[in-house]
Amino acid sequence: MLRLLRPLAAPVTYTRWLHLLVPGAGYSVWIFISPDSPWAPMLFAVPVGLLPGMRLAEGVQAQLLLTPQQRGSADAAISAARGVTWADRWRTVLWLETRMLLAVPVGYATVWLSATAVDLVLTASGNGPSDQWLVRGVDPHWWYALLAPLPLLALLGIVVLSGRLITEVAKQLLGPSPVQRLTALEERTEQLLERNRIARELHDSIGHALTVAVVQAGAARAACDPEFTERALAAIEETGRDALDDLERVLRVLRESETPVGQRPTLVEADRLLDSARGSGAKIDADVSGPLERVPGVVSREGYRILQESLTNVLRHSGTVPVRVRITVADGRLELEVTNPLGDPAADSAAVGSPSGGSGLRGIRERAALLGGKAETGPHKGEWRVRARLPLDGLRIAP
Repeated sequence: MLRLLRPLAAPVTYTRWLHLLVPGAGYSVWIFISPDSPWAPMLFAVPVGLLPGMRLAEGVQAQLLLTPQQRGSADAAISAARGVTWADRWRTVLWLETRMLLAVPVGYATVWLSATAVDLVLTASGNGPSDQWLVRGVDPHWWYALLAPLPLLALLGIVVLSGRLITEVAKQLLGPSPVQRLTALEERTEQLLERNRIARELHDSIGHALTVAVVQAGAARAACDPEFTERALAAIEETGRDALDDLERVLRVLRESETPVGQRPTLVEADRLLDSARGSGAKIDADVSGPLERVPGVVSREGYRILQESLTNVLRHSGTVPVRVRITVADGRLELEVTNPLGDPAADSAAVGSPSGGSGLRGIRERAALLGGKAETGPHKGEWRVRARLPLDGLRIAP
């Protein structure tokens, strides 16, 4: 019983009722003006529904009154958008016709059943027989008041059922078209990719800076050498300043509608990373060949992050060990290789090379895969190696 009465307490039931009555009111005015042409509003709905803006107006109204809980949601079952394609416009025409067809019986039931309930009360009070056919010509009696709620209950039942019906029709006729669904899916995918990219940016940049700072601070404490400590503090200061710059770039991405990708570091600035690692005590043997300045922006930016994460892993897990860095641009691809000697192979493999050994190496592989390339991480001939091959034309993305 309570389940049947629950819709009567829901505000959406009455907003749907209002939605059904609005076109009925307009139709009644037309019938009053021109009773000889009741079909004219249905004919007039055709050119009106073909207007691109009409679909937007009807969608906003339907969202507000039929599905208010979905108002403004990206997953709303009823779309609030202009009619771009002719298919959408003809669906809008069909929606207007259906809405008017449902408005007439609901409006008539609202007036007639409400009047019947009032008439039953008047008849029970002894104000004479009613003009309504249900109680026409009967003698007044008090027990007619007991029947007065029945027309109202019938009206509420009609309101609930017709409200659900018009909502389902709206979802079919005013719902997102396949093109709109595909566009929304693409936008959501872009948002997820952007969130993942920002997470990787923060992980690589801030993680590298913190690793360098920790290594420098530990080395300075162990050295007990004022001159070395001064150099370490200078390196920490410079690394922290670079990290703040990177953090500002990432935060700017979050604040602005368009991503300022051109402001992110590229491999042309690889010397900054190498100097930072050298300042931490690591012995870097770098070999760069090929025109780095001609590498497409998206490839150069991702290559910079791959190099940054590789050096961070060396400092974090192996300390100040000799590191070989090879960056080559040739044959239509960028090759990047970072190798360092393994200490305890089992320990290094557990710390870095296992599948659960952190998101850094996984991020390297993901960056390479997104560019149509490939990255390999793991032990190789007694050393730990990170090797990435990125095609220079793997993605047609503006730099």
